[in-house]
Order: sequence, then C-alpha cells, then structure tokens
Amino acid sequence: MKFNHILAGSVFLTVMGMTFSCDYLDVDEYFDDTLKYDSVFSNKRYFEAYLWGAAAQLPDESKIFGHEYAPGITAGDDIFTVMSTDIFRGSAFTLGYVTPDDLRGMNIWSDMYKIIRKANIMLSRMDECQDMTTADRRNYTGYIHFLRGYAYYHILMNCGPAILVGDQVYESNLDGIAYNNYRATYDETVEYICSELETAAAYLPVRSSMAQFERPARGAAYALIARVRLHAASPLFNGTSVTRKYFGKWQRSYDGANYVNLNYDERKYALAAAACKRVMDMQAYELFTVKKDQSTPDLPEGVPTADFPSGAGGIDPFKSYSYMFTGDEPFKNNSEVIWGRISGEVSAYTQQSFPEFMGGYNGMGLTQKMIDAYRMDDGRTIEEARADGDYKEGPNDFTDGPRDFSGYHLEGGIWQMYANREMRFYACVGFSGCYWPALSTTQNDVRNQVVEYCLDGNANKYASNTTAENYTPTGYVIKKYISSYDAWKGDGNERYEKGFPIIRYAEILLSYAEALNELTASHSVTLPSGETYMLSRDVNEIASAFNQVRYRAGLPGLKAAELNDRDELFEQIKRERMVEFLGEGRRFYDVRRWGIYEDEDSEPIMGLNIEANKNGGFYQRTVVNERNYRDRVVDKRLLFLPISKSELRKVPLLDQNPGYSD
Repeated sequence: MKFNHILAGSVFLTVMGMTFSCDYLDVDEYFDDTLKYDSVFSNKRYFEAYLWGAAAQLPDESKIFGHEYAPGITAGDDIFTVMSTDIFRGSAFTLGYVTPDDLRGMNIWSDMYKIIRKANIMLSRMDECQDMTTADRRNYTGYIHFLRGYAYYHILMNCGPAILVGDQVYESNLDGIAYNNYRATYDETVEYICSELETAAAYLPVRSSMAQFERPARGAAYALIARVRLHAASPLFNGTSVTRKYFGKWQRSYDGANYVNLNYDERKYALAAAACKRVMDMQAYELFTVKKDQSTPDLPEGVPTADFPSGAGGIDPFKSYSYMFTGDEPFKNNSEVIWGRISGEVSAYTQQSFPEFMGGYNGMGLTQKMIDAYRMDDGRTIEEARADGDYKEGPNDFTDGPRDFSGYHLEGGIWQMYANREMRFYACVGFSGCYWPALSTTQNDVRNQVVEYCLDGNANKYASNTTAENYTPTGYVIKKYISSYDAWKGDGNERYEKGFPIIRYAEILLSYAEALNELTASHSVTLPSGETYMLSRDVNEIASAFNQVRYRAGLPGLKAAELNDRDELFEQIKRERMVEFLGEGRRFYDVRRWGIYEDEDSEPIMGLNIEANKNGGFYQRTVVNERNYRDRVVDKRLLFLPISKSELRKVPLLDQNPGYSD
C-alpha cells in the first residue's frame, strides 16, 4: 500500500532540535529576562515551554554526516571523506585536531550540564504550578527524568564518567569552589543513567501518539537502558585485558579509585540481556517489512522460504530494508523505530552523495572494507564465494545483461564484485556503474543516469566545477537514505521526507544475541520494573533474535557451527552490526566498546584507483592517497572526547580523560 509523501524542505518544528553551546553549570543566560523564573513555575503553559526548550538543547542524533555533535560516522572505518573538517567534525577528530583547547563544536560535557541544571530546576519547582493536574505532574516527571538521564547518557558515551550532581541546583553567583566536585566511576555513571531512565519509564506512555511521534515513550527509555547495559558489559569497560590495557592506570586523583572497574563481571551481560528481553516482551515493536509483489526476486537456494519472521518468505527484502530510510514509506508508521525523528539534516546531507552533475557534492565515500562486509545474496561471504569460484575481481570480469528487481535497476556490464550481492548492499552502496533514477525531475540530463567514478567517468575526481574536495576518494558513496524519487537538480527536483532512527528494534535483537553469547552460567535478573528473567547461553534464543535480522535482508540464518562456537558467533555479530547499522552512527561506539578500535582503524583505508580510467586500472584495490588518511591518528586517547580546559579550570577536582593534557 502506498501513502502520500511529505517532501523534505517543508517546515518542521521538533522538540529535540538544535545543540546549544554553554558552560558547565552556568546560569540560564538565554532565557528571556522579561519572564522571570517565578512566572515560569507558576503557570503550566510556561512550564511546558521551558521543558521543551530544554529538550531542544539536546544533541540532534541525526547530525551524523556533518556538523556532528560527536565524532559520528566520519570518524569510523566505514565512511571516509576528504571534505572540510570544519563541516565533518569526525574527520577532524581522527586527524587529532580535537583538543582540550579546541573541541571543534563538540561541547558535549558543558552542553549536557546546562540541560541537567534545567531538569533539576524543573523537578524542584514543579509543585509551584497551581494549574497543573496530577496527571500533568506524572507526565512531566517522566519527561524530565528522561531528559536528565539522556543528557548523562551523552556524557557517558562521548566523554566517559560524569560528575553526578543529583538534584542539586547550582546557582551562578557562588564562588568557584562551590562547584568543585569529582567524577563518578564509569559503573556509577551507568547505574545513575539506568536509574533515571527506569524512573522515566514508570511515568512515560507505552507508545507516543502520532502527533507526539518524536517524544520518547517507555520503549525509548527501556531501549536506551539496554544499549547502556551492553556498553558497560563490553570488553573495554568490563575488567578484561582490554580494560587493563586502556584504563589500568586511570585513577581518580581525589581518592585513587579506578575510573573503570578492572574486575570482570559476567552478570553485566545478563543485565544487558534482560534489558533487551524486556523491550522484546513489550510486543510493541517488530522489524519493518514490505510484502513481496511481482517485482520481488526469488530467494536464493539455502534461504528459508517460511513466512517472515520464521524465514524470508512473504516479504521483499530490498524494500523491507531500504524503505525504512529512503522515505518511500512514511517513517512515522515504522513499527521498528523505538525512538526516532524526522530529520531535515539527513535529507540535506543526501546531497553529499549525489554526483555534482546531478546537483550534489560527490564526497560521502564508503571504504572498501565496508563493501567487503556485505555478503553474497545466498549468505556466503565474498571469501567463501571466491573459494567456490562465484566471486570475481579480475580487471575484465563484468556482468552481461541488466537485472531488475524490487524497483531497483542493475545495469549490465557492471564489475562482477557488485553482482549477486545481498539486498542491503544495493540499498546502501553507490558503486561505479550504479543507476541513479532521480525520478522527481523531468530534466533528461539528470534523470535516469549511470554514475561512474573512474577517471574517464562522469563523476571523476576532477569533474567538479566548484571545489577540489567534491569527489569520492574511494570510488563509492553511501546511498542508504536516497530514494529513487530523490533529485537535487532539474525541473521539479525534490526529496522525500527522511526519518532517523535513534534506536530501532534490530539493535535490540542483535544486542540480545550478543549479550546471551557471552554467558557461561545461568543468571536470574529481576528488573526495577518487576520482570524476572532466567538467562543463559541458549542457542535457540540467540538464533531466534539474530536470524530475524538476516531473514529480513533475504539471507539464511546462522549455521549450527556458528551458534555453537562463542568466538565465531561474536565475529558474526560484529559483521552483522557493521552492515545493518551503516550510516546510523553505531560503528564508532561499537569498535570502541569491543576494544578493537586501534586494530580496526589501523587497517589501511582502501577503495578503488580513482586516478585510473575504467579499463586502465580503476578496478584495482588501492590505498587512498589522501591527506585525511595519511595524517590520520590512531591513539587510545580517541576513545573519548577531551574535556575542555575551561571546564578543568572551573572545577579543580575534575580529571581529564586519558591521553589528553590538562
């Protein structure tokens, strides 16, 4: 069934909008002097405006392609750009430009304490609102605790352990020593965040109404707890050899306490698994799918044909994955989105992937490592298919005729590397020879174009008429959020409205499988909301969760040998998350929590030879020859953002993150 589309570019007012720069615990300077606090907290309407004004200062998590609030995906190993580091702050981070003296606009620490102060003010003065009902107070209490927990969440994920100020409201007219406090440990910060989100969940509705789509509901609080719990259980933060390698000497100067616990605790994985299972048991979410139709290709041999979710039958795997992001189906109707937002940022940054002759900037490159992570359509890795003679990379290995499936057109004569790949590959990868429909425009030289990145191609390195940075350094671009309807040039060009999933159900399923995989004993976990779970490494439970993600992509599930080998299953999970969450900002955090960041980011960034013609060596794996790669820094200090020197001067007991000078 098709719906009417809301096109990007329409005015949209969101409650979770801009990032606001501010100092730790400073007074609320932006608030209108003509409306004093006594007025704000005597009137429900003013109070609610203050609440959503505070929420609007939260980071925009959909800002992952530029002007990021945190390093985001351009600091990972899956996307690489040579565009300005003033725009792509992740690139600045990997080049070592982000320092305590210059955070490049990523002021998470100070920005979040501004929000925390507002939350504390609201909690302390809410009873002053005489026209607020009991139901109103419950409603606002849930949102305020979520707001506070979510602000601490951003501190934890990007800066590490936080200063936990509790309900304290710091005034602005005190001596500096009054603000002096020390950081909690990592585990203490985790527990505080989870406690805040548990409190929020007790008051929040199970689901938000369509009119309040972007407001967090109970599932958002529970899902963020699951994410935080899994991070806390992961090797970097859970007393493994990796923990000792990175944090063994990181101690609090105040009392010598280790910021990160050096003793392994398997129960942390049980807590993460229980948190995931609670979201699953809500039965409020399911993987998004689109029913198969006459354009849906037959499933390859070996892929279970039972109806989804028991197999890949009855659905269109390409559309089921692609339409979540492209706007071809309304984002607000998506049953997989636990919490998300309509995003003008994502819509605007699709222009970075379009070639310049189609109105874009041509610079959002995917790495060869990302391309290689995608499987063949029958579930084999490219290494397995190569061994069978079914995967080729020879300079003369090109396909014969064209192929059409699920509304996607695959040109004939493309390189064999791109033939017979899984559906997520075609949904996400713009490769040389890829077909770009741009159907919203009627202009013939923009609509229905084949884009090529080789030196003699129409989107080559030197094709730009505006700036030398407008090219892909790898010979690939990300197309994940681009619909066949979208165009940036030509008569009638417009784009579908885009949504961004802050957290979606696929993450809960894969996180549940990951957490169960690490258990060596049975654990009983009772959550604050009352649910009790008995948890162990149950391969049937793991397969049931993990395989849904594979089946939705039209792939076979896990093999028995993979399920029975803990290390092999972990490798399957790592690869699946890399592919499933491309362009959603998860990879940056995953490689860090797994303790593999330095290993992964030390690998050469590769693509194809963009300095060669199509038949003269373009189709050759090549290490990118770009300053943004040559000067790239791989160092343990890049696990976290630094804390600014101004904050350190303000709070003498505040310790800097490892590897950064004070």
